[in-house]
Amino acid sequence: MTQTIGVIGGGAWGTALAHAQAEAGRDVTMWVRETDVKDAIETSSENATYLPGVQLNSGIKATNSLSDLHHMDMILVVTPAQFVRSTLESIRHESLDNTPIVICSKGIEIETGMMLSQILEETIPNAVPAVMTGPCFAREVALGLPTGITVACADKDKAKDIANGLGCRNLRPYITNDIIGAQIGGAVKNVLAIACGAIHGMKMGENAKAALITRGIAEMGRLAKALGADEKTLMGMCGFGDVMLTCSSMQSRNFSLGSMLGEGRTLDEIMAERQSVTEGVHTARALKKLAYGNAVDMPIAETVYKCLCENMPLNEASEQLLDRPFAKNKG
Repeated sequence: MTQTIGVIGGGAWGTALAHAQAEAGRDVTMWVRETDVKDAIETSSENATYLPGVQLNSGIKATNSLSDLHHMDMILVVTPAQFVRSTLESIRHESLDNTPIVICSKGIEIETGMMLSQILEETIPNAVPAVMTGPCFAREVALGLPTGITVACADKDKAKDIANGLGCRNLRPYITNDIIGAQIGGAVKNVLAIACGAIHGMKMGENAKAALITRGIAEMGRLAKALGADEKTLMGMCGFGDVMLTCSSMQSRNFSLGSMLGEGRTLDEIMAERQSVTEGVHTARALKKLAYGNAVDMPIAETVYKCLCENMPLNEASEQLLDRPFAKNKG
C-alpha cells in the first residue's frame, strides 16, 4: 500500500521534501499558503517563487486547505519556526491520533523558549512527535543529490518506522531518541552561521571561522546538557554535520546574511530583499532567552543577538569576543 504523506509549507525546503517523497513513490499532498504557488505546482510542476528551475514530480498534489491533510499516514511540518504553533493549532483534529507529525523546521519559539517538538506535544498531544533535521540544502535534495538526515523520536522503534517511511536512496536517515538534542543543533547552527558569515564578510580569515565553529559547538553542548539532552547527539548529522554545511557556504541564508552584514550592509536592507525566512535572526532572540533562563554561558550566541537586535557594531562585537579572559578557554 502506498504511503500518504502531507507536507505543510510551500517554501524551498517543503517543496524539496515533497518532491523527494513523490520521487520515492509516495502519495504526496502539499499545503501551500499562496494560491499562485499552488496553481503553478499543479499546472507547471514548478515552484518558481521559492525553488525556481527545479522540475517537480507531477504526482504532487497541491492544496490551500489544511483539512486535506487530516487522514495522511504522516505529516511533515515545514513552516517557519515562529509559525509552527499556529500551524499545529490549525490542523488539530481527532483523526491525527497516533499519526507521526514530523517537525522539519529549525528554530526555537521566541515567546516561550520552547523547542518545536514541545509545542507539538502541547498542541496535538495524541500525535507521535518526531523531528527530521540535518545538513540539507533544499535545492540539492530536490535535485536528488546524496543527503544524510537525522530522524528523532522519543520512541526508538517509531523512529525506525518514520525513517523507513521517509528515507530513500539519496535521502538517508540516521535515528536517535534524543529529540531535544537533535533540535538544539538545528537551531543553534543558524546563529553560528550568521557569525561565520560576518567573519567572511569582514575578511577575518579561515582560522577565525574555524575557531568560532569549534567554540560554537561547545556552546551547543552546554545548552544540550542543561536541557537534559545528550551532548553526543550533536556529533551526528543534526549537530556537527549541520554546522559544517551552514557555516561554510553562501547557499546558506544565514551565512550569506552574516557575510552581507560583515561587508557593511544593514539588517533591514538585507531582510527587505528576501522572500524566504532567515531563521537565525529569530533564533538569536529565542536563544538568548533560553540560555539566560537555564544559566548557560553562550557568548557567541549572545554577541550575535546584540549585533542583530541591539545594533552593536561588528568590529565592537569581534573585539568583545577576542577580549574574553584566557582562563575561561578550554580546548
